[in-house]
Amino acid sequence: MHLLFLCTGNACRSQMAEGWARALGGNRLTVASAGIEAHGQNPRAIAVMREAGLDISGQESTRVTDEMLRRADLVVTVCGHADEHCPVLPPGTRKEHWPLADPARAGGSEDEIMAVFRASRDEIRARVEDLLQRLEQGRAAS
Repeated sequence: MHLLFLCTGNACRSQMAEGWARALGGNRLTVASAGIEAHGQNPRAIAVMREAGLDISGQESTRVTDEMLRRADLVVTVCGHADEHCPVLPPGTRKEHWPLADPARAGGSEDEIMAVFRASRDEIRARVEDLLQRLEQGRAAS
């Protein structure tokens, strides 16, 4: 199973989703993330994932390519912009949309901003766990 998380800039949400899917999916999945654009990794996303015991600093912020889309069995868009601007997918490639708020837009004190990033991290983990469970159930049913 090839799983691709797609976001606008591949800096926060898709990076965290990739990290969780790699950690929780084990060798059952090939996981990547990409953006409609590449904005570089967000240091706060790296920090909150590190707090949860995952190092995503080695992941790259990349722009989606036709090859990535051809390899993907499932594309998960994690923001409205990516969902609306998702390139045409090859036949047989499934798409799922997760309307996640962008933690990079959070305001307030550093503590308040980090709380938003932690909440986003935890929501993404729960969604990845749910997705993996659904994929496993689908595999068992086949």
